[in-house]
Amino acid sequence: MQRQATTHVRYLIVLMLFIASTFSYGDRVVLSIAAVSLTHDLHLDPLRLGYLFSGFAWVYAGAQLPAGGLLDRFGSKTVYGISILCWSACALLAGLSGYLPAMAAFYVLFGLRLLSGLAQAPVFPGNGRIVAAWFPTAERGTASAIFNSSQYFALVFFAPLMGWIAHLWGWKECFWFAGVAGLVLSVFWFRLVYGVRSHPRISQSEIDEIERGGGLATLDSSNRPRANTLTWSAIRWLLSKRMLVGIYLGQYCITTLTWFFLTWFPVYLNRARHISIVKVGFLAALPALCGCFGGVLGGVVSDRLLRSGHTLTFARKVPIVAGMLLAMSMVACNYVSTRSAVMLFMSLAFLGKGFGALGWTVVSDTSPKDLVGINGGLFNLIGNLAGITTPIVIGYIVKTTGSFHGALVFVAAAALMAIVAYVPIVGEIKRIESPAVLAPEPSR
Repeated sequence: MQRQATTHVRYLIVLMLFIASTFSYGDRVVLSIAAVSLTHDLHLDPLRLGYLFSGFAWVYAGAQLPAGGLLDRFGSKTVYGISILCWSACALLAGLSGYLPAMAAFYVLFGLRLLSGLAQAPVFPGNGRIVAAWFPTAERGTASAIFNSSQYFALVFFAPLMGWIAHLWGWKECFWFAGVAGLVLSVFWFRLVYGVRSHPRISQSEIDEIERGGGLATLDSSNRPRANTLTWSAIRWLLSKRMLVGIYLGQYCITTLTWFFLTWFPVYLNRARHISIVKVGFLAALPALCGCFGGVLGGVVSDRLLRSGHTLTFARKVPIVAGMLLAMSMVACNYVSTRSAVMLFMSLAFLGKGFGALGWTVVSDTSPKDLVGINGGLFNLIGNLAGITTPIVIGYIVKTTGSFHGALVFVAAAALMAIVAYVPIVGEIKRIESPAVLAPEPSR
């Protein structure tokens, strides 16, 4: 029974997206914090550690298209909820791998990271899809920025906590904590998240407000025919659009920064700046807090620019370009020696990276209505190829040079290339309508 009074259920939905995404990124942060003690136990050099960091992304990136197709066909709530259950199980098993001999533990842990990447593949395509359904166009920047800021808040919350757990007990317990927390999260997910029209607490006035503002309120409607969007013709058509290709390339560059901060940043503080594991957890949280603030601020600024009469293109591109320019300040860490200066420049880089990370907002703005899930999947696939390349490239640089200087230059160059992708390549930002020939047959 729908209430007659106006509701704001969409705010609860974006809160759940933020929490779920924080736990998803937290699962990745666990390994980076545990890596300090895990490296000693498993006898890993920087290159092998880089491969272990990258293991998650090998399958995660490749599973984005199937994940997008599953979301379009079976709905966001079900696919996303199963995802939470599966990655939590992988975390629990990762902790048990610590009882195996070092070499066996490395391969088992690597395999579990592959499976965890597979399990988490629907998370961000699901986020983009849910925001496209639940939020009017003028609110999508803020909503997407909120869930996207989870990557920074995950460091703020999990880095100190996991550093403390690793110091008191060990790296195995870090994975066990993450697994149990994920199982608890799944209970709340299934109880609180629904499609727009099927939510038991939403009012008709809120549904009308969402639809008037451009929200795709019927996207997960139970009486809407579910289609198989995972077709090569749809993928080829998406890749034929210059605007979308530019967005995909920009996300690859921005995700390079993400994976540096999620994997090698705590190791950088420990090895290059000689900070203890307990202090690493707390110090890593400080720049991440700036990133979290920047992530929300970028969305708010973008939406405000849009409401003040600027074009969608201007409102989305200005924060992206400004944020990436600020993110390049991390190179200054190569020329300072004090910890306070390092933390200052890393905090500025985090702030800029968060401020400019509007890729999911742009996906919600531009995706063809029949291909929201598959476009989000393709976007995240190409973006998260950086999750494979970044840890390995940085591991190779550190192993061959014995320094993180080249690694910071590599990451800053990626921020510069993100600007190139969004300014000359993307062009005008607008929603694309898919041709009728691509409309897939409903599943039977």
